[in-house]
Amino acid sequence: MKIMIVGCGRVGFSLAQQLSEEGHEITIIDQKADKLERTQAVLDVQCVEGNATSFRVQQEAGVKESELCIAVTGQDEVNLLCCLIARRSGIGHTIARVQNPIYNEEIGYLSNEFGLSLTINPQLACARNIAKLIEVPGALDITTFAKGRIDLVRLPIPEGSPVDGMTIIDFASKISGDTLVTALVHKGEVIIPNGRTKLSAGDDMYVILRPARIIELLPKLGIKTRPIRSVLIAGGGTTAYYLAKQLAPLPIDVKIIEQDRQRCEQLSEMLTKAMIINGNAADRQLLMEEGIVDKDAMVALTNLDEENLVLSLFTGKVSKAKTITKLNTISFDEAFSDLPIGVVVSPKMIITKTILQYVRALENTHGSNVETLYRILGERVEVLEFKVTNDARVRDTALMKLKLKKNLLVCAIIRGAQIITPGGRDEIYSGDNVIIVTTERGLRDINDILE
Repeated sequence: MKIMIVGCGRVGFSLAQQLSEEGHEITIIDQKADKLERTQAVLDVQCVEGNATSFRVQQEAGVKESELCIAVTGQDEVNLLCCLIARRSGIGHTIARVQNPIYNEEIGYLSNEFGLSLTINPQLACARNIAKLIEVPGALDITTFAKGRIDLVRLPIPEGSPVDGMTIIDFASKISGDTLVTALVHKGEVIIPNGRTKLSAGDDMYVILRPARIIELLPKLGIKTRPIRSVLIAGGGTTAYYLAKQLAPLPIDVKIIEQDRQRCEQLSEMLTKAMIINGNAADRQLLMEEGIVDKDAMVALTNLDEENLVLSLFTGKVSKAKTITKLNTISFDEAFSDLPIGVVVSPKMIITKTILQYVRALENTHGSNVETLYRILGERVEVLEFKVTNDARVRDTALMKLKLKKNLLVCAIIRGAQIITPGGRDEIYSGDNVIIVTTERGLRDINDILE
């Protein structure tokens, strides 16, 4: 597929990298020549220097031959105008990053008037992700499949856990028969388990289960949690605003520390249920005065990754609060995976994953039957949801008789209202949705799971 990307910042580069790896023909437009030079030096993409709100520049980038335009500059207005021009030029699908809360309230109208196929708000998506993690205190990550009916949850295995040393087969019979362990992180290595694989304290495990079952699973794993009733948010930017709005209906006290006085006044008017503190969140004395020791959760959302890291490290030393750390520019898996900074969220990765899902869904019209795609564990593992068609070679055969690729696991079969945790005797039928976890890359069809 020929795709035009407007904006060569962190998000634009990440999208170009991953989409080009999947075989798409990518053209990037940006006004900064140095960014384009660095990008072209490491990626097999075409680069066009210029203002993408110019019809001439879009023509030079091949807008008429492109099937998708993705505008992810830092300016909402530029993104909207670029998509409008691309749409009027005949491009079939457009995606715009729109993050201003004012525009978010009018997103339906804007999408209709500008002919947008999809709008992405990374700050809002990040806030929603954090809110889910606050609602399930023991979880390290939560990803939703099958239109909200199944969750993929990352959980730690603590020291002294009842499942320490237990095989996957024993886990299914003794702990939870309708919860499937789909992946393990053991000493930094990713394992797609089989029935004989052992669980170990210190590992992280990815399980797939119904959302309602998460809370009852936690004590069975030895994960001690308490409901989160107080949250301290460091930084009063857009993500903090969205998060406070998400938490407002819940019985949770929210306190935001923001250094800019004018921004504090704005937040006080917009967030009537939150307490706004004017001060420097990196000030140790201020944190202690505002009760960091007794908080149930601390969310570091300042604009500086380094400051967020320090805040989370300090919180971990003085408090038992759950820490959630926003990182925009630093690669967490490479640099800080061993540091006790709690759960890490990245707006950049959220927007990239969302757009990749859309592209995969768009490919359904080009022979792919991927409904949903997520990448986890630093892009090392793909979780895919396939729609099974009549010509699928995997259907009407017991899973134990299928020759599946290595490092691949069939995690769930969704058949109408029924959700099946598959065993060896289960079969896949036409019309089913099937969730697969694999370290293989580039699977586009359910038949690709076969050797």
